Amino acid sequence: MIRTQFTDTFGVEHPVLCGGMTGLGTAPLISAVANSGALGFLTALTQPTPEALAAEIARTRELTDKPFGVNLTILPTINPVPYDEYRAAIIESGVTIVETAGSSPEPHMDDFNRAGVKVIHKATSVRHAVSAAKHGVAAISIDGFECAGHPGEDDVPGLVLIPAAVRALDIPVIASGGIATGSGLAAALALGACAVNMGTRFVATTEAPVHENVKKQIVANNERDTVIVFRTFHNSARVARNSISEQIVEIEKRTGSTFADVAHLASGARGRENVLAGGDMEGGVWWAGQTQGLIHDIDTVENVVGRIVSDAEDIMRSQLALLS
Repeated sequence: MIRTQFTDTFGVEHPVLCGGMTGLGTAPLISAVANSGALGFLTALTQPTPEALAAEIARTRELTDKPFGVNLTILPTINPVPYDEYRAAIIESGVTIVETAGSSPEPHMDDFNRAGVKVIHKATSVRHAVSAAKHGVAAISIDGFECAGHPGEDDVPGLVLIPAAVRALDIPVIASGGIATGSGLAAALALGACAVNMGTRFVATTEAPVHENVKKQIVANNERDTVIVFRTFHNSARVARNSISEQIVEIEKRTGSTFADVAHLASGARGRENVLAGGDMEGGVWWAGQTQGLIHDIDTVENVVGRIVSDAEDIMRSQLALLS
């Protein structure tokens, strides 16, 4: 067993997280993560209403008696999101661990602190991590450039970003982005992190609520099968390489292009319906990290977590033999 500040603070067996993933962070996957001894996060905004989130929390509790949390991603949207109501649903449901991402968690911290909720904030730069720490979060999940989703605009990979964050912070640091194996866990711990956060690895599991074609595509893809879209609009996002994402990149190269020019291609609803649910791998944009090149099978969450932890333990033991 690997015991760290993270496992002690959050009351879980393994220093492994499944962070919030839009459309995927639902009860079947997150309860499986919890039952494996890792920490998983339901995705609040995957649920259409705060009431639906409360119901999903209750459904997860029917499937596990182990700790799990809720992700609350705070982003500007065309249609206003009732964040206060989602926050209230989390607190009233008795959830004690929250992952925030996107904008600053500051507006939510007073209520979470009063309710005894521990907040893990996901940041893509040291400066934003330091800012969140000043607002009282319990831990930082630092997201390297390799990650799926939004890696920020600084392009700093985990090998540099993780120890830089550890040096700047006096709260636990979780390594996120570019991790899908036991060697990744061992490396993250060596760099000073106390846990790892994985997304793409958990998509390629039996319990992930996506079409089987998505899982098979992750296994088939290599580390080069992602592209960065929305860079022109200063909202960089790493997604899987397909005809749609490559078309977006080409449109962005045109002088004067705006998001309106790619909105029909980049629609989140299109990706969820056509790709994640329908299995049409050219039907829209879908998130994936460079860790696709490290994922070679579809397995149960329990087996994935168990193998990663076991491999990390073996690697760390073997490294001791190098010391004279």
